[in-house]
Amino acid sequence: MLRILEPGLWTTVQDIGRQGYYHFGLPPSGAADKYSFMVGNLLLGNPLEFAGLEMTLLGPKVEFLKKTVIAITGAPMEAYLNQQPIPLWEPVQVNEGDILSFKFCKQGVKSYLCVSGGIQVPEVLGSRSTYTLSRLGGFQGRKLDVGDELEIGEPLPGAFKQVGKRLPSEFIPEYKNFQDLRVVMGLSGHRVSDEGIRAFLNSEWTVSTESNQVAYRYTGAKIAFKEHEPPFGAGDGFSNVVDFAYPIGALMVPNEEELIILLNDATSGGGFVTIGTVISTDLDIVAQSRPMSKCRFLAITVDQAMQVRLERKKKLTRLAELLKEHG
Repeated sequence: MLRILEPGLWTTVQDIGRQGYYHFGLPPSGAADKYSFMVGNLLLGNPLEFAGLEMTLLGPKVEFLKKTVIAITGAPMEAYLNQQPIPLWEPVQVNEGDILSFKFCKQGVKSYLCVSGGIQVPEVLGSRSTYTLSRLGGFQGRKLDVGDELEIGEPLPGAFKQVGKRLPSEFIPEYKNFQDLRVVMGLSGHRVSDEGIRAFLNSEWTVSTESNQVAYRYTGAKIAFKEHEPPFGAGDGFSNVVDFAYPIGALMVPNEEELIILLNDATSGGGFVTIGTVISTDLDIVAQSRPMSKCRFLAITVDQAMQVRLERKKKLTRLAELLKEHG
C-alpha cells in the first residue's frame, strides 16, 4: 500500500487509457506521455497497461507500507528516498516505512511513478485511468490528496533482480524548449486560406499558460480563413463548421489568433475548423511542453505517421528484449 503524505501539485492514477468509449463522449484519459509511462512499466517487468501515478511539475510525498520496486520516468523531477537522491529511469528497491519525495522539475511537465505489480484501484470501463472532469476511474475519480491510501500489487517474480538496471541513454527523451510537432493535414482544413496554411507551417508557436490534460493552447501567427457563407447548422464565424467528431490530437483553429491541440481528456466533437491532427507519438512531446516554450508544425503523410508509430513500437520491443537479456 502507498500512503499519500503530501499530494504534490496534481497527482492522479493513470494507465494507457480507456479505449472504445470516445464515440459516447467519454475520452480515453490515461498517461499524457505514454512513452515514458510504458518505459516505467518495462523497467519493472510489468505489463505495459499496469496503472501508475502521473505527477505534474511537483510529485507527492509517499510512504510505502510494504517492500517493493519502483521506477520513476518522464520529466526530470528530482526524487529522494528517505531524503537521499535516487536515480530516474532505473528500478529502485523501497522498503516498508520508506518515504519518497520530489522537488519541482525544471524541464518537462509530467513524471511517472510505476510500482511492481501496479496501482490496484478498481477498473472502470476497462481502465484504471482518472478522468477528473466526470470523477471517473482512478482513486475516487479525483487527484490524490493527503491521507489517501492506494493498494499496490504484490511485487512480480524477479522484480528485485531488476534493481539497478540502467537504461541506455538512447531510450531517454530530451526535454527541450523548442520542438517540432508532426501533423497530418486535413479534416476541415479546406476552410483555411492558402495564406493561413503557410502561416501555420512557417511560423513559431508559443504554448499558452492555459494548457492542461484537456487541451494545449498556442499563439503565434495569424491564420486567415476563406470567406464563405456558413453552412446550415454552423455558427456565424468563418472558424465555424457543422459539428463533427474530433480525434485526439486534433488541431483546432477557433479564431485567427489561436490554435488548440486536443489531448487525452478532450471533448469528442464540436464545430470549429480543424486544420489537421498531431500524430499520436508527438502528443507525448505536447504533454511535456512547458508554458511559453515554442514549437513548429511539420506536415507529414498518413503513411509517414504510421511509420513513426511502428518505429516507436519497435523501439519499445527492443528495450523489452534488452532488459530481459540483462535479467
